[in-house]
Amino acid sequence: MLSKIILASKSKVRKEILDKNNIRSIVEPSNVDEDVIKISLIKEKASPEIISKNLAELKANKVSMKKTEDIVLGADSVIDLEGEIISKPKNREEALKILRKLNGKSHFLISSVCLSKNGSMIWNYTDKAKLTMKSFSEDELRNYLSKITDKALYAYNVYQIEGEGRNLFSSIEGDEDTIMGLPVKKIKEYISLL
Repeated sequence: MLSKIILASKSKVRKEILDKNNIRSIVEPSNVDEDVIKISLIKEKASPEIISKNLAELKANKVSMKKTEDIVLGADSVIDLEGEIISKPKNREEALKILRKLNGKSHFLISSVCLSKNGSMIWNYTDKAKLTMKSFSEDELRNYLSKITDKALYAYNVYQIEGEGRNLFSSIEGDEDTIMGLPVKKIKEYISLL
């Protein structure tokens, strides 16, 4: 059995999911410039799944090149709204714009994970969840945002499914861990074989 993995991410949520599932991990962020890669892949008309998978793989491989003896886990999540990729907000104004776009519509949250060793991918998995947001007035959206701290907003995107954000949705179809950014059941299945 694998004694530990390296998590190529600063995400506190992903670390918490690993901890809750008794997967020992050490955090070593990849510091990959995601926006540059996303823009390039969007220009090439890559699907949201491919974008998410490529970013997860890039993060894992980058850290894995330095930590050659370890298994490195890279992860990435994207929101797909009718083919448009929606990234994490950089400020509250962007967060409000995102909520306006999602308001009253269904979208997919895609989470990809990749395990690498010696700088190369050894396993990957992509999962998708469908979320349908209720319709809200502008005041309701602003009120929702006012309840979220900056730290939480930038860590979890515009909705926090494990907290206040659950109330934004009329329906959620899919794995909760996938929505939170780490489809951990599949990771556990794979690493149990190592």
